[in-house]
Amino acid sequence: MGINPDTHQRRAFLNAHVLDPGSGSDILGGVLVEGKKILDVGQSLFSNSLPTDVQIIDCKGSYLIPGLIDIRAHLGEPGDEQKETLATAGRAATAGGVTSIICLPNTNPVIDDMSGVEFVARRARKLGLAKVYPYAAVTKKLEGIEIAELGMLSEAGAVAFTDGFKSISNSRVMLQALNYAKTFDLMIVQKPEDLILSGASSMNEGEIATRLGLTGNPPQSEVIIVERDLRILEITGGKIHFSNLSTKESIDVVRRAKERGQNVSCDTAPPYFALNELAVGDYRTFAKLSPPLRAESDRQSVIDGLKDGTIDVIASDHCPQDEESKRLPFSQAASGGVGLETLLPITLELFHNGHLSLLDALSFVTSKPAKLFGLPGGRLEKNAAADFALVDIDIGWQVSEKTLSSKSKNSPFDGRPVQGRAITTVIDGRFVHDPNELANT
Repeated sequence: MGINPDTHQRRAFLNAHVLDPGSGSDILGGVLVEGKKILDVGQSLFSNSLPTDVQIIDCKGSYLIPGLIDIRAHLGEPGDEQKETLATAGRAATAGGVTSIICLPNTNPVIDDMSGVEFVARRARKLGLAKVYPYAAVTKKLEGIEIAELGMLSEAGAVAFTDGFKSISNSRVMLQALNYAKTFDLMIVQKPEDLILSGASSMNEGEIATRLGLTGNPPQSEVIIVERDLRILEITGGKIHFSNLSTKESIDVVRRAKERGQNVSCDTAPPYFALNELAVGDYRTFAKLSPPLRAESDRQSVIDGLKDGTIDVIASDHCPQDEESKRLPFSQAASGGVGLETLLPITLELFHNGHLSLLDALSFVTSKPAKLFGLPGGRLEKNAAADFALVDIDIGWQVSEKTLSSKSKNSPFDGRPVQGRAITTVIDGRFVHDPNELANT
């Protein structure tokens, strides 16, 4: 029989390999759901008999994991609907097992006032796909000059504050932002890049850039801002998070800051541990990202940072670009790649390649981002939101722009063979992706 859309009935997902990275639990069992909540998780939910008022869903040995939480995605709407909308991003997310997203404020208009925060949350609730939590801008209109009303924006629902694609380059402004944020115990999220040093660069500085005749972005452009902001953090206190770390030097600096006890966290994105600058090939614009793909030694250092816990979270850095923005000479093409549908399989490469255990790899996209940003979800436990995905971790498939659900198709992993895919995604107890993949009993 088909899946009953009534979200108030009780459902039992049985015969599953249940993984909860937050608690380290790895069991053969199931999850009992009623409405939007998890009622129970265990090895023998119904040891004696199956009650007649519970819909039984046989997971057939699939892995049942918390829904992925993506802390960095540009969703296009409002202003860039030709690249992505909240609806198309929501479908891409649920196809990838992502149940919660924190969206960047780089929209038009910028999310720098309460109406912008409320619009995104209201629109996402109406769509009923992935849950969307907005970042708000640190500075008004993302101009890097005047601090936005962080306290009021937080009350309206902003989970943290960032200027998104733009680094806050003015040291005085960063000092003011960290001071202001500390008053309300808020987090400043910085994409570290010295914009003067990186200039109009196209790819990582080095031999390949020279051979291709492209302007190089030196790795130092990232670490300079990391070091500067940590110095400012020493003055102000508070919390800072660095996004998209891509270089050995930056990761080393954050590692030492954590050892000193500074309140700093950071994330990286799948391209920076799964690809290097060689992916640019002969001017392949899908591999033009910001920050750029770095040297192989940097890629290895990103993996080391994940293994030793210096890096806290893996984010998709979903940045859709339409065809007109990418089908240009490399130096003129827009930077960025879509990532919602590849976040899970590329993260699973860390497990398949022997770098991390399965629970540890999944923690970077479930329990760790939930804890760091204070979000619901990311756990499989009693009374938690019924947000989870059933996953085949071994199934092989090939990333293809022809099959991606995102409105834009600019994946740096286009053509790459990968392992692992969400079979079914459940949000608040509702089936939001491929419910017919499961046969009910």
